[in-house]
Amino acid sequence: MLNKRADKLELLRIAEAVALEKSIDKELIISSMETGIAKAAKSKFGHDNDIKVLINRDNGDIEIFRKLVITENPENSSTEINPKDAVNLNASNKDKKIGEEILQPLPSFDFGRIAAQTAKQVINFNVREAERERQFNDFVDKKDTILSGIVKRLEFGNVIVDLGRTEAIVQKNELIPRENIKAGDRIKAFCYDVRREQRGQQIFLSRAHPKFMEQLFVQEVPEIYDGLIEIKSSSRDPGSRAKICVKAVDTSLDPVGACVGMRGSRVQAVVNELQGEKIDIVNWSEDIAVLVSNALSPAEVQRVNVDDNRKKLDVILTEENLSKAIGRRGQNVRLATKLINYEINIMTDQEDSERRQLEFKEKTENFVKNLELDETLGQLLVAEGFSNIDDIKDSSLENLTKIEGIEEDTAKALIERAKEFYEKDQEDISQRIKDLGLSDDLINHKGLTPGMLVTLGEQKILKLADFADLASDELTGSYDMIKGEKVKIQGYLEDFALSKSEADELIMSARKIIYKS
Repeated sequence: MLNKRADKLELLRIAEAVALEKSIDKELIISSMETGIAKAAKSKFGHDNDIKVLINRDNGDIEIFRKLVITENPENSSTEINPKDAVNLNASNKDKKIGEEILQPLPSFDFGRIAAQTAKQVINFNVREAERERQFNDFVDKKDTILSGIVKRLEFGNVIVDLGRTEAIVQKNELIPRENIKAGDRIKAFCYDVRREQRGQQIFLSRAHPKFMEQLFVQEVPEIYDGLIEIKSSSRDPGSRAKICVKAVDTSLDPVGACVGMRGSRVQAVVNELQGEKIDIVNWSEDIAVLVSNALSPAEVQRVNVDDNRKKLDVILTEENLSKAIGRRGQNVRLATKLINYEINIMTDQEDSERRQLEFKEKTENFVKNLELDETLGQLLVAEGFSNIDDIKDSSLENLTKIEGIEEDTAKALIERAKEFYEKDQEDISQRIKDLGLSDDLINHKGLTPGMLVTLGEQKILKLADFADLASDELTGSYDMIKGEKVKIQGYLEDFALSKSEADELIMSARKIIYKS
C-alpha cells in the first residue's frame, strides 16, 4: 500500500537514484511520479475527474485531490461544485470566488496491476524525455567542436560513433574518400549539427568539413588557441589537398611558420589525421591582389586586375606558371577561389592583351554604331574610361569637356544622343519583354533589370519558377576543366556585371516566393 512509511521513503530513494543515474533533476522525477500516480488514480476514481497528486519532498507522504471549479449551478459533479458545498469541504474555501479552483482530498488507495503499470509507463516516458532533453542540451553546446569516439558499426557506408552517453553519425559523404574505418577504431570528427528528433537528439559529424581541419589546427597550434593567430578562411578537397588562410593578430609572429611548426611537426600532425591531405598554409593580406598571389602558390603571379563590384580577379602570369596556378584538374585555382571568395580568371600575358584589345574594339564599335560617331572619337571615349552609353548619358558637360579634343558643343551632342538612345532602347526592351511572353512574377521580381529580363526570355526562362531552378553559376558564368583544358562557360547574365552573391540573393528570393506559394 502507498500509505506505508517504508513505501513512502522508498519513493524518494528511487527518485534520487534515478536522478543520479540519468543525470537529471530529482524534482523532475518526483513530478513524473505525481503525473503517473494521477493517471492511475483516474482509473480508480473515474476518467472524468481532474486529479492532482502531491508528494511531500521530505517524508514521501502522498496526497490525492480532485480539482473542482466553483460554479453557481454545477452540471458535472466530477469537475464542478457550488459555493456552499465548497465551504462544507473546507472552511477556508469561503473566500473563493465563482470560477476559482479548489482541491477536494481523496482517500489513499491500493494500486491494481493495471493502474501500477499505467503509472510506471508515464514515469518511464517522462524520464526518457527528460534524459533526451538533457543529452540534447549537453551536445548542442558541443556543436562546431571536434568530438572523439569509438566506431560502433558501419551502416550502408555511414559510420555510427559511440560518444559514451549517446551515438553520432558520420554520413558517407562526410568521410574522407578512401579512408579505411573499422568497428572499434577511435576517430575524431567535427560536430556540424545537432538536431532534435522523435527518437532523441541526432548528432551529425564530419571528417570532410573545412572546419574539421581548422579545429585540428586550433588543437595543434597554441598561438591560434590563444588568439594570437586568426584563421580567416579555409577550403578542402578532402583526402587530396586543402588551403588554410591565417593572419597574425600579434604582428611580431610569423603565422605560416607557427602553423608549420618545428620541422613541420604541427602541420604534419594535422596531415596525418586527414589521411595525408596536402595542406597549403596561406598568409592573409588586406590587399586582395597579394592574397590571391599567396593563395595560388607555388605559381608566380605577374599582376592582378581586381573587379571588386563583381568580386572577380584576372590573374596574369607566364605560360610556364599557368599549369601550376590551375593545378591538377583545376584543383589549385578551385581551392583558391573558395578560400578568398572571389572568382579567379587565370590567363597568360598574351591572353590578357588580346582580351583588352577585343574589349576596346567592342566598346568603340558600340559608340560608333549607336551614337553615330567617327572611330577616332569612339576610341578617345573608351581610352578615357567610358565603357558604355549609360556612362556618357550620366556624365556631366564638365567631365566630357576635360577630354582633350572634345568641345562643349560636342559634349552636349554626345549626352543628348546617349539619352535618345537610352529612351529608344528602353522602349525596344519593353516591347521585346512583351513579345517574349515573360510572366508578371518574373517581370516584377526585385533586382532584375529590363535588359536582364530580355536575356532570360531569349533563353526560354519565362517564369519565376524557371528562374528559381537556376544555379548562381548559370547566371554569372564559370570555368570548367574539359580534357585538361580550362573552358569558359558563359553565364546568362554575365554581361550585366552580376556578382555571385547578388546572383545567389536573386535566386534565393525567387525560391522563397515559389515555395511559399
